[in-house]
Amino acid sequence: MAPLGLTLHERGFFVCFAAKVNEVKAACLLLTNPKTLLRLGDQLRIVGCSRWAIGKLYPKHCVKKPTLVPATIALLIAGCVQAQTPADAIALQQQGKLAEAVAAWQAVTRKNPRDAAAFASMGVLLSRQEKYAEAASAYTKALSVDPKLPGVQLNLGLAEFKQGHFGAAIRPFRKALAADPQNLQARTLLGISYYGEKQFSDAAKHLGVAAQADPGNTELHHMLAQSCLWAKQYFCALQEFRQILQRDPDSATAHMLTGQAFDGLAKTPEAIAEFQVAAKVSPKEPNVHFGLGYLYWKSRRYDEAQQEFETELSLDPNNAQALAHLGDIEMKKNNLERALELLQRSIELKKDIRIAYVDAGTILARQKRYAEAANALQHAVALDPEEPETHYQLGRVYQTMNKSEQAQREYAKVRQLHKKSVDEDLARKMSDAPPSPSPPSQ
Repeated sequence: MAPLGLTLHERGFFVCFAAKVNEVKAACLLLTNPKTLLRLGDQLRIVGCSRWAIGKLYPKHCVKKPTLVPATIALLIAGCVQAQTPADAIALQQQGKLAEAVAAWQAVTRKNPRDAAAFASMGVLLSRQEKYAEAASAYTKALSVDPKLPGVQLNLGLAEFKQGHFGAAIRPFRKALAADPQNLQARTLLGISYYGEKQFSDAAKHLGVAAQADPGNTELHHMLAQSCLWAKQYFCALQEFRQILQRDPDSATAHMLTGQAFDGLAKTPEAIAEFQVAAKVSPKEPNVHFGLGYLYWKSRRYDEAQQEFETELSLDPNNAQALAHLGDIEMKKNNLERALELLQRSIELKKDIRIAYVDAGTILARQKRYAEAANALQHAVALDPEEPETHYQLGRVYQTMNKSEQAQREYAKVRQLHKKSVDEDLARKMSDAPPSPSPPSQ
């Protein structure tokens, strides 16, 4: 006899959920695919529902209104899952059934929302599945219940770090380090997070300790060296780069960075020597010819600088800094049209190179294009309001335009400002910032 009036072909397999939840005695689900039956049976056993009976049903055991079956099943499953215990979750975890273990921990936390350890355990399993946002949420809930739960601050920091949220990772790493000042992992990750947030002084402070404890970690020492360089701690940077070069004397990158450190210490000849070595070791290294050209330019060795800038542009035609400084040399040689063309190309590529706006403004003023000159010089002032020469140039343009009040205001600023003693350091010419750190391995 076919159940529920179905033909023998349509009967298929039935699963009976025999549990007393909200006075529901039994419910039946038609499953025409035997594999589905086996999967569902496995799932029920996985969540540990010993009360469930799985098998075929006769019509008298079945619900007569099939439309009620899904709701009934939902009630029964909810009742079953709520019965999970930490032991069930741990057993599933030990079997490698991470998703099912997470579901079990979720059931535990629904039953007891004040179970901090359950939230923390759930976070660990979610992290192992690379579900870092969900893991961070679980760790945060654990800490809201018990802020001193061991290890959770470190795990929360790692979950944020893995998502590239370096700023969000700093606070939990700091707390983890405060709880255990000898925790080298927390200190290293805190330093890397500061580095990722471009807080280079703080990065150097913590990475210095970490690198000293791990002298063979080249990547860590390289990150420390760059942090020192960008924090303008040039002696620290120089010391680290020298150690890197001892291990790898043919590293063009290390020679370039050592040159930048020398430049920061106003040791231009030493900086030039390092860039010359880098250019010889790796003549196609990005920015090596610009860096060398810039050091020649600072030394007023314009012919050598021009050659290096042109070489850089032959490798990278869109190097905005090389275009700007080559334009400056052309202007100094009174090749104004060529200079303006180069400067305008530089501005199109990059909007924050001050020298490009200053030189363009100077050339436009010579061509009596005063409104355009004033606009260019205003951009230069906005990029560096404390550079007196730019205020002076802008004042002269305003005076030529018969804007006496504005001209006098610019001249007054010139009198208030002191000339900068050094040019902008090479590190900031060559890059906006060092590259972001890669997430640590699990």
